[in-house]
Amino acid sequence: MSELMTPIPFRELMTWITAEHQKESSVFGVHRPYQAGMKTLPIFGEKIETPFGPAAGPATQLAQNIIAGYYGGARFFELKTVQKMDGAELAACVHKPCILANDECYNCEWSTELYVAQAFEEYVKAWCACKMLAHLYGLGDPDGFVFNMSVGYDLEGIKGAKIDTFLNGMIDASGTSIFQECIAVLRQMFPGEEAFISTITSHVSRSVTVSTLHGCPPDEIERIASYLLAEKHLHTFVKCNPTILGYQTARSVLDSMGYDYIAFDEHHFKEDLQYADAVPMFRRLMQLAAKSGLEFGLKLSNTFPVDVKQQELPSEEMYMAGKSLFPLTTIMAARISKEFDGRLRLSYAGGADYFNIDKLFACNIWPITMATTELKPGGYQRFKQIGEKLEKLCYKPFTSVDVDGIEALSLAARSDQYHVKAVKPLPRRKLYEKVPLLDCFTAPCEGGCPIQQDIPEYIELCRQERFEDALRLITEKNPLPFITGTICAHHCMDKCTRNFYDDPVQIRATKLVAAEKGYDAVLRGLKVPVPAENGVKAAIVGGGPSGLAAAYFLGRAGVPCTIFEKADHLGGVVRQVIPGFRISDEAIDKDISLVLKMGAEVRCGAPAPSVAELKAQGYTHIYFAVGAWKAGTLAIPGNVVPVIGWLRDLKVGKDVSLGHVAVVGGGNTAMDAARAALRAGAKSSTLIYRRTKKYMPADAEELELAIADGVGFLELVAPVEQKDGTLLCKKMKLGEPDASGRRAPVETGETVEINCDTVISAVGEKVDAQLFEDNGIPVDAGGTPAFRTNLDGVYCGGDAMRGPATVVEGIADAQGFANEVLKAVHPTSFPVRSSASRTDAVAKRGILCESAKCEGERCLSCNVVCESCADVCPNRANVSIELPDGRREILHVDRMCNECGNCAVFCPYDSAPYRDKFTLFHSRDDFDGTPNSGFLPLGGRKVLVRLDGNVLEADLDGENHLPKGIECMILTVYSKYGYLMG
Repeated sequence: MSELMTPIPFRELMTWITAEHQKESSVFGVHRPYQAGMKTLPIFGEKIETPFGPAAGPATQLAQNIIAGYYGGARFFELKTVQKMDGAELAACVHKPCILANDECYNCEWSTELYVAQAFEEYVKAWCACKMLAHLYGLGDPDGFVFNMSVGYDLEGIKGAKIDTFLNGMIDASGTSIFQECIAVLRQMFPGEEAFISTITSHVSRSVTVSTLHGCPPDEIERIASYLLAEKHLHTFVKCNPTILGYQTARSVLDSMGYDYIAFDEHHFKEDLQYADAVPMFRRLMQLAAKSGLEFGLKLSNTFPVDVKQQELPSEEMYMAGKSLFPLTTIMAARISKEFDGRLRLSYAGGADYFNIDKLFACNIWPITMATTELKPGGYQRFKQIGEKLEKLCYKPFTSVDVDGIEALSLAARSDQYHVKAVKPLPRRKLYEKVPLLDCFTAPCEGGCPIQQDIPEYIELCRQERFEDALRLITEKNPLPFITGTICAHHCMDKCTRNFYDDPVQIRATKLVAAEKGYDAVLRGLKVPVPAENGVKAAIVGGGPSGLAAAYFLGRAGVPCTIFEKADHLGGVVRQVIPGFRISDEAIDKDISLVLKMGAEVRCGAPAPSVAELKAQGYTHIYFAVGAWKAGTLAIPGNVVPVIGWLRDLKVGKDVSLGHVAVVGGGNTAMDAARAALRAGAKSSTLIYRRTKKYMPADAEELELAIADGVGFLELVAPVEQKDGTLLCKKMKLGEPDASGRRAPVETGETVEINCDTVISAVGEKVDAQLFEDNGIPVDAGGTPAFRTNLDGVYCGGDAMRGPATVVEGIADAQGFANEVLKAVHPTSFPVRSSASRTDAVAKRGILCESAKCEGERCLSCNVVCESCADVCPNRANVSIELPDGRREILHVDRMCNECGNCAVFCPYDSAPYRDKFTLFHSRDDFDGTPNSGFLPLGGRKVLVRLDGNVLEADLDGENHLPKGIECMILTVYSKYGYLMG
């Protein structure tokens, strides 16, 4: 594999387009074509049907990038920058991978990686192809889009022969061999379209955006722009860097929005164009453009240079874009617009996306180009929706920017949910498994669930309003749908692909809907199973979630079970400790009813017998599922109460210590206590934590709920003493990150006091290890035993094994115990039509949808169609192909890949598809240059194949030693996707 891409000859390009369109109704994987209406906007003496498109970058480097964008709805293309350094010389300076777009975006590449002459050919090919597609497929006016060149980085280079030839060719390509080739190919491929083909203009571009390196002197910028206006007669935009705002503005805005971890110093701000120099320069250039009858404006903004601190990319410096650049760029736009009374035209890039593009356009700021949004799952598929959103607005020629409007937008951006950083670090989105070579489609939500709940299927059943079927499917693996539908930590939602679109599918809430609407029917249909006659009998010590689940799973298989619960009621910590405002007793009782339908015997109100006694009573298997009831120790003087006992007393109506309450701790239980204190009438409730909110172990949702309830937060402090209505605390600061990235608190020598009558200690709850020691079960240094203990037939799970665990982890352990007892895994029974169709799944790809009548409308059905690697590849190098049996596979096309790494970011597996998926090679050098498993066509029906590092030559028409699946995939490429091979 080479980092240098291989451009596709125009005939092959058009063959690919037409063959794929005929077969798949898509173009380069984009299945949502935008068909423009009659509205247009004038610009540069041309017209555009939509005022948006891809910014200079990964999506405007190759012809297929541009064509895919056009098919989706883009009509303004800022072509990737060309400069005197190009090809192999430039590629040697660009470290790979070079893109990281999982939240805000970073990159460490800048201009085209092709040779300038190749870049020119790519743009001409794309120009002719888009014209033809518009005509053939009814996408709009073939003259309804604009190519905007981007050049850099100094006047000497721009005036040099290489870039001058590029500019002249783009201004008029008629005398170039590539334009003549394209026209000839079109005439040969579409002989009936001669009249149209003859109208395709050779004037590819009449405009240019000037891109300069950081530190470029203002007079150099002005000389470049003046040259392009006066001598090349090009409409000209000058790209501005966010550094024009000044260090303090950039630092304070990013810090206030949660981006305090983004590292940069003042040197770029001092070296780059200064505002005081920029304003008079822009006025002079406006006058020059007007005198020349040309348009002049600013492109806001360039990417923002920041330091690499956590090995985000393999470079020392990287360039920030996306959601965190939007507030900075809108401040720039507001400040400059006010300076020029709105008369200076602004082209916009810098975090533009579906959610804000209409607001920008309403301020009369356009054209608008984007890079980050098409690098995320959904990719170019998002463009149609953006086009449809904008076409509803009023199209009018540019007169002036709405200064008040952009000022309001810049202020609103600082609190906008799509631009403010989450209060907690983002959870890991990827699974831990490696991507398989074949059959890789997976629902990451399911992989993120400890019990592997069949999430897409029950969400689809809910979409069909088949709630009884949905609940039956849920209870195949989860007998506590009300509890988990209410308070589950829902890490499944952390993995949801829609996190990269807007918001995750509300999986937990959908489960609760299924439980509420399907409960009566499911409960009526449950019958006590026939007892198994195998002599197996189980004792379950603890009637919390894990114990209840174990009783359900074993009871379902006919195993007699007894639950021993020392409290008067089943439910464990969920019933006795978690506040009623989080989950009701009614919800808990419904789950218990489901469990008891499986025939378990219940003994409450007394401690369980010992292991020896239970075995003497005939129990062959014993499961310890006791909760983490033992309080941690907060060794400070004063009125300190343990959180578990305090919450339990509060829940049963006992008087508890209140007044001004301070809760020490940062976990979910601490959040419960702090919120409960306010509801109980505390004068104030403050969470005390020695780090910041970012490092609190509580789930983000619990933290956000505590903030919303009005809980106070005193961060970076350690309690010392509670006395006389006051809590004395040491002030802390965060030290350097440890190996895990967590920053240790360090004392500052300062103190702070707050009003406090009660300290609630919410630190270090754990299981009482005495129970295990009394039964001869060893525990580790943390006081917890192993899942399989040293005693035959004795197991531990949930809190008993993990320490404070989530409900669903307890259910997973219960299932593990049941599997051990039964020596088998329960087979899941799926209702008919529980999976979405491929057609329905494909139709939802790329559509941003914050809310819907039913979450099933938002679910992307990744179990049916994953293809994120195909979505996010700017170069379209990951292709979905259909096998004869209807299954889809991902084929990586090596010659189109430049190893940007974007597919590795968004593949749900812990893998990089550009290295780990089966690969189609174009040459022997490429084949030999990579360890990828894949194949190289050798001519005729012979192929060279590498699998697991072993290379063999295979005859597709004769006997060969290829695995059946691999042979089928290669044969499918030959028979149905020959255009991929060139």
